[in-house]
Amino acid sequence: MPNENISQRYVEVSAEALPLFCPTPAISLWSAHPRVAIPVEKLGEARCPYCGTLYKFKGELPHGHH
Repeated sequence: MPNENISQRYVEVSAEALPLFCPTPAISLWSAHPRVAIPVEKLGEARCPYCGTLYKFKGELPHGHH
């Protein structure tokens, strides 16, 4: 995932980024909010409740375990 800062409002993610958490490791800790899981794999997109960043899944959504 490319470097982003806390003011970025839209991020595309792929299966390699799962499980997804916000803030991502690319964000400086001094400007970060508490770490929260982002369930982007459930609906294809999800918004962080703290900073409002919209995460959209790019590619085919993963299938559940059998």
